[in-house]
Amino acid sequence: MASATSSLKPPCRACRDLAGHPAGVWTGALTAWPGAQCHPGCGSSTMSTLLDIKSSVLRQVQVCPSFRRRTEQEPGSASADPQEPAMGAWKPGDGVEFFAHMRLMLKKGEGRQGLPCPEVPLRSGSPAPPEPVDPSRGLRALAPEEVDMLYEEALYTVLYRAGTMGPDQVDDEEALLSYLQQVFGTSTEEHTKAIERVRKAKAPRYALKVSVMRAKNLLAKDPNGFSDPYCMLGILPASDATQEPRAQKEQRFGFRKGSKRSGPLPAKCIQVTEVKSSTLNPVWKEHFLFEIEDVSTDQLHLDIWDHDDDVSLVEACRKLNEVIGLKGMGRYFKQIVKSARANGAAGPTEDHTDDFLGCLNIPVREVPVAGVDRWFKLEPRSSASRVEGDCHLVLKLITTQRDTAMSQRGRSGFLSHLLLLSHLLRFEHPAEEPNSSSWRGELSTPAATILCLHGAQSNLSPLQLAVLHWQVSSRHHQTCTLDYSYLLGLLDDMQAHWEEAPSLPQEQEESLADSFSAFSEFGLQLLRQLRDYFPATNSTAVYRLELLLKCLGKLQFFQPSFEICPFETELNMDVAAALKRGNREWYDRILNARSPREQPGPQRLPGLVVLADAIYDDLQSCYSVYASLFHSILNVDVFTLTFRQLERLVAEEAWVLTEELSPKMTLEVASGLFELYLTLADLQRFWDSIPGRDSRSLALAGIHTPFLPAVKLWLQVLRDQAKWRLQGAVNVDTLEPVDPSSRHSSSAATAGLCLSHIQELWVRLAWPDPAQAQGLGTQLGQDMCEATLFYTELLRKKVDTQPGAAGEAVSEALCVVLNNVELVRKAAGQALKGLAWPEGATGLEGALPRPLLSCTQALDDDLQREAHTVTAHLTSKMVGDIRKYVQHISLSPDSIQNDEAVAPLMKYLDDKLALLNSSLVKGNLSRVLEALWELLLQAILQALGANRDVSADFYSRFHFTLEALVSFFHAEGQGLPLESLRDGSYKRLKEELRLHKCSTRECIEQFYLDKLKQRTLEQNRFGRLSVRCHYEAAEQRLAVEVLHAADLLPLDANGLSDPFVIVELGPPHLFPLVRSQRTQVKTRTLHPVYDELFYFSVPAEACRRRGACVLFTVMDHDWLSTNDFAGEAALGLGGVSGVARPQVGGGARAGQPVTLHLCRPRAQVRSALRMLEGRTSKEAQEFVKKLKELAKCMEADP
Repeated sequence: MASATSSLKPPCRACRDLAGHPAGVWTGALTAWPGAQCHPGCGSSTMSTLLDIKSSVLRQVQVCPSFRRRTEQEPGSASADPQEPAMGAWKPGDGVEFFAHMRLMLKKGEGRQGLPCPEVPLRSGSPAPPEPVDPSRGLRALAPEEVDMLYEEALYTVLYRAGTMGPDQVDDEEALLSYLQQVFGTSTEEHTKAIERVRKAKAPRYALKVSVMRAKNLLAKDPNGFSDPYCMLGILPASDATQEPRAQKEQRFGFRKGSKRSGPLPAKCIQVTEVKSSTLNPVWKEHFLFEIEDVSTDQLHLDIWDHDDDVSLVEACRKLNEVIGLKGMGRYFKQIVKSARANGAAGPTEDHTDDFLGCLNIPVREVPVAGVDRWFKLEPRSSASRVEGDCHLVLKLITTQRDTAMSQRGRSGFLSHLLLLSHLLRFEHPAEEPNSSSWRGELSTPAATILCLHGAQSNLSPLQLAVLHWQVSSRHHQTCTLDYSYLLGLLDDMQAHWEEAPSLPQEQEESLADSFSAFSEFGLQLLRQLRDYFPATNSTAVYRLELLLKCLGKLQFFQPSFEICPFETELNMDVAAALKRGNREWYDRILNARSPREQPGPQRLPGLVVLADAIYDDLQSCYSVYASLFHSILNVDVFTLTFRQLERLVAEEAWVLTEELSPKMTLEVASGLFELYLTLADLQRFWDSIPGRDSRSLALAGIHTPFLPAVKLWLQVLRDQAKWRLQGAVNVDTLEPVDPSSRHSSSAATAGLCLSHIQELWVRLAWPDPAQAQGLGTQLGQDMCEATLFYTELLRKKVDTQPGAAGEAVSEALCVVLNNVELVRKAAGQALKGLAWPEGATGLEGALPRPLLSCTQALDDDLQREAHTVTAHLTSKMVGDIRKYVQHISLSPDSIQNDEAVAPLMKYLDDKLALLNSSLVKGNLSRVLEALWELLLQAILQALGANRDVSADFYSRFHFTLEALVSFFHAEGQGLPLESLRDGSYKRLKEELRLHKCSTRECIEQFYLDKLKQRTLEQNRFGRLSVRCHYEAAEQRLAVEVLHAADLLPLDANGLSDPFVIVELGPPHLFPLVRSQRTQVKTRTLHPVYDELFYFSVPAEACRRRGACVLFTVMDHDWLSTNDFAGEAALGLGGVSGVARPQVGGGARAGQPVTLHLCRPRAQVRSALRMLEGRTSKEAQEFVKKLKELAKCMEADP
């Protein structure tokens, strides 16, 4: 290409001014290509072919202000070569290292856009870090004597167990004793002796706790449909229970119906509940205690009666407990029976008159060890008794006297159970066990059985058992970590029982309060080191934190119930204090490790950047992970607390360091301060992005001021490094696509990436001061424009040196350059649009200031001009071939088919565009297609103008060619849009072909069809005309009735008109014998009423022909001059009643009135007239003559 350009003449001064270059210095895009011209008429051009067809491609290069001209006309820029960046701005080189560091800063900011998601996906599922344990925080160790006493207590519990063992409990006494031997570590001999001692001890005294809760679905014994139920219950001794076999239902015991045998009443003690009036579902919730003589044979008996007597049976039965001895009790009970109503003699006729409602017989030996809480089905007393319903009882078998050392020394069952549970827990869960922190209190079956036996025998309530499990487990957790879900479950269990019976002895309450205090102290110690023990990146640790917080939150539930409060302050205040202390310790640890205060400022700066980044990451974790946990569970705003504290600490460090470094500003210091400011600004934006927060109250408010000199210096370095980077990219560029999927070269990708990084950096900088931001942004925008043009000039020099580019039909290098220019144009435009200022600088948020907007527009104009110039050069090489193939079509004989005549042109275009399609991006391909389309249209128009008086086949062939080209360039939606193809020169060419192709009569018909199609833009401008038409088939005539007009134009000086209507049929060759008719003249009106009927004798077949219509012409009658044209309207005859189908009703008028809007002839109608004027046939000349006579009437119209 160098040889081709050496023979070119220098451009004229006008062209040099157009491109923005000073005289004597020409490196413009137009002269970079062989055959390009400066502008139409310039003598230095060699592109005569473009002048011949008046190509519109080069005319699109408009004269407009050029950014290139402004930048190159600055002082010191007289050289034609691209201005190289200043040396020494950073480190001279290709800018790779600088932009790599900038990418790291941008990547750091990618995760800082807006607020983090409150539920970020945790990045690890590894085990949580181990928590600290302290053996001294557990329960105190027992003395040997105490261990022996506890061993005896456990053996006594097993050997004297009573009740039924459950399916999940160990019923084997030897297995339980063997387990205790392992727990206490005794030898076989010692174990045997201990068992013998316990067996010789006195057996415990047993008692049965009975809670009568409620009954349901009882029989109604009273006339009101209800009953007044109450319960009588007592213990049947072994001697009587054995005499009443359960199979003999007739002999069942009843309190109010004595047995058939003689003797005293067999019950040891009778208790009675209150009477519940008028109910079938009574609720009692009364509790009783019965002593048991023989656990294996005694039975609990319960009757439910309906109270109907006036005598209070309840009070009478209660006095039974005051009678000494069974004999006296029996006599007293007889008196009760006498005063009671007879209860039936067990006869079948008395089945429904009995007040008996049901009974229960429960052997004491069948009561489960752990107690029972369930519904029992009521049983009948005999076959004559009718019973329904169930009774809810709670039964528990306990011991009241125990012959053990602990009991003898006054140790309560509560304390004994605590010591036993602690001993078993340490045995079951040793500290050295792997993964001990996941243990959830799963005791072995023997251990659970022994604890169940001891708890029941010690008469410990469910609340006391829950309290004991919590006290022992929470203390054990501080010595050997447990799973927090286990501890939380213990608290939930204790809360459930606490709500039912929130009362404990003072000693036990104080012990529970101590356990709460110890656990909360332990939890606060962990929260101080939140980041160490519960890192946000560890899902297991975060879950443990959630459970710990829930445990601490549960402690607050019990606080109002304590007489002795275990907490000196509110728990959330203690948590906040622990978090603050932990924040300061974490901050000081990083500061001392990364940026010790004893070091000089330049050495501390990198460490302070690391500290600021660590603080931001920590606050992100705090907001996304910790904040919701602390707020929802403990109502502690951990994020605000942490942000305020850490932000204040880092702000103090930044203010001091910037004051120290300001007098020592170097490039390295500026780079460090710039990176530090980005993180500090991110912290401020983080706070601002939270609803209801304002960064003006922060310690970082105004921190940007001392950083301004460093930012300015760094942006200067950025400008120079960008040029170095682009120059290095072009130097290694081969002007070949980087890969098969891309159509631009490597340098364009580098340039786009650089521009994008600069824009992203500006967005992240977000300078808060509007005035300063405008200055910084304007300079940065100008630097980006300068760098972009610097890149395009480097490209131009690069392509000029490419060998062989001038001889190729479609140069791949030119296609790559065009793609590069388009890519950089879009990248630069996008980057410059991103340079928006904060609100207040220009009054509009996000708006570009005028200097930068002008600079942006000029840059886009320069790059568009560059792209159009390359496009013109690519298409100019195809002009000669296109003209040759169009001439081939025009000279083809009529004997050749149209597709054969067009085939060479289509083959040529297909080959060339296939190459362009594979080499150009879609935007550039569209640009080239538009240029080629315009070249083709101009070439065809030129061929039509050069051929006159040719056959209709000539125009038909070019019409075929035009439609084939439209389909080719549209490419089924993949090419140019149809709207673009069928606009501009296409419309002109299409009209020319349409008119030339038609015969005279077809043109006349088209004239009338155009009239039927035309619609007025302003329907009321020229007025309206109401008519009615129908065809009378019998008389073979068309009836046209002119009814009235409205809102006509005032064409006379008095503001009125004298209108009349001319009615005629057209086209003339369809109705050759029909003359026009006219209405009467209506004077001085704009709303004439005619009501005149006209007949036209015409065959119906003629009315159905193409273009057949009635033409109504409204004229203004003038007495002394030519009549004035007021408007016209046409009505197609094809839809008139009687024309399409025979008229119903003979000759009667049919059809509704039709309102026609008057209008003036439109452009397409006049074009048909111009075409007919060129015809030499008599028919065409007569038709034109008639229309011209009408046109004379219209010359004076407004």
